[in-house]
Amino acid sequence: MTLPPVTKAGTSLPVELLKATTARANAVKVTPGHGVAGRHPTRELLDALSGHKDPGMFGRMFPKLAPLQVSDAKLKALAEAMLDATPADATKDNPNVPAGFTYLGQFVDHDITLDLTSLGDKQKDPLGVENFRTPSLDLDCLYGLGPDGSPQLYARNGPDFKTRGPKFVIGKNMTVGFGGVTGDFSNDLPRSPEGMALIGDHRNDENLLVAQTHLAFLKFHNKVCDILSGGSRPPADLFTEARRIVTWHYQWLVLHDFVERLTEPGIVAKILHDGRKFYRFKRTPYMPVEFSVAAYRLGHSMVRQTYSHNHVFPDIGFDLLFGFTGLSGQITGNLAPNPPTGPLPVSVLPSNWIIDWRRFHDLATPSGTAGFTFNHARRLDPFLVKELHDLPGGGGNLAFRNLKRGVMLGLPSGQDVAAAMKVKKPLTTAEIASGPDGGVAKQQGLDKQTPLWYYILKEAQIRGNGERLGPVGSTIVSEVFVGLVHGDPQSYIWQMKDWKPTLPSAKINDFTMADLLRLVDDVNPIG
Repeated sequence: MTLPPVTKAGTSLPVELLKATTARANAVKVTPGHGVAGRHPTRELLDALSGHKDPGMFGRMFPKLAPLQVSDAKLKALAEAMLDATPADATKDNPNVPAGFTYLGQFVDHDITLDLTSLGDKQKDPLGVENFRTPSLDLDCLYGLGPDGSPQLYARNGPDFKTRGPKFVIGKNMTVGFGGVTGDFSNDLPRSPEGMALIGDHRNDENLLVAQTHLAFLKFHNKVCDILSGGSRPPADLFTEARRIVTWHYQWLVLHDFVERLTEPGIVAKILHDGRKFYRFKRTPYMPVEFSVAAYRLGHSMVRQTYSHNHVFPDIGFDLLFGFTGLSGQITGNLAPNPPTGPLPVSVLPSNWIIDWRRFHDLATPSGTAGFTFNHARRLDPFLVKELHDLPGGGGNLAFRNLKRGVMLGLPSGQDVAAAMKVKKPLTTAEIASGPDGGVAKQQGLDKQTPLWYYILKEAQIRGNGERLGPVGSTIVSEVFVGLVHGDPQSYIWQMKDWKPTLPSAKINDFTMADLLRLVDDVNPIG
């Protein structure tokens, strides 16, 4: 899949547009904006932050629904049936979702949630979990506490190098012999002397694909700083203005490139126009467990067993994707042997492991290039690849962990949520019982009252052909993301009426992840 070439309107340096946007943002009152129908909020329901009382960091969208009680034995039986038995079958790829969105989704998840509650405390009081991350799409996983509060993230500046910012520090790669990649590259996360990533959220160095996604956003911010500083009158506070522009474009692409790909057509626009019906709060957004423990775990079914990473490594699995990280693998800084004695451990990311984004997002792909494979996400269905059924380090079966977590947190059944939403065509017992996994669900009596996570995946498989979520999943995911943007007083929905993206893009007044990567101009650094 490729996008059309960048339009003439999208190629001009957007300094003037950014200046105009800044002036309007400074002039407008901090109230919710109203725009035209479609992608812009228009109805007063949107700015009436009413509904549930603010429950705190975590809460429920459907607090009156009874929890579904299921034994561990039944959950284990269903979890074992949720195995992707044919991971190499390309017909089970999602043709409309590039695999890069799997890891953009993980990056977004780390932006909106961070639960540091110990496992023991979670088991004692599963409702006592805390979200230490602000529940909004504000990129605090990227910016940390800013140049003053998180100076280790930012480059030294000024003639005396005593100040920090406005740009991020970028890590340098090491050169190894394998693959014939030579040159001086800066395509790694900045790291401590022992290899740990110096970033706003340590979890974004968990696997190589989310780490390279985080790196792309670091470079995106730095690129916007370059654009602003290149104007005739750079803003007085370059960092603050760059962060605003980056965050607003990120919010837009999450709603309109990420969420719209995964949900029913038109549902995001409908919610922006008509308001949220189920994800309600008075003033402060919260993280609904129906979203965080069920609907948003859709990403687990999108994971591939192998990926074509770049021309050096056209077919790799999880062992290497996790191995070349500082959090889960063996990037160990000064602790690594010098020179390296094997593929791992290493001091920093080797240059032959820099990602080729053409294989993960809607970018121009070479024709006739030997060994080039584009990675699609797997279809949205109840099946997870084998590696997720046997997590490293004794992590167990992720499918069972997800199902068990739903019971621990008292999630209602999928049928009860569908009834509360008044879904016109909820899944029937026969539809839930379809397929080998459904047969196990029926054997365990879970076809009539079904765990919410499994119901949402089954609904996507049957109602959305595995390409999109069905009505229950689409509504939960879309309402929460719209609410997280709308509930942030610094977001574009609040700050500016009719705001549209101003940075260069393939389609004017739009901005996608592919546009971000093209703007950074680092699509395939190693060729």
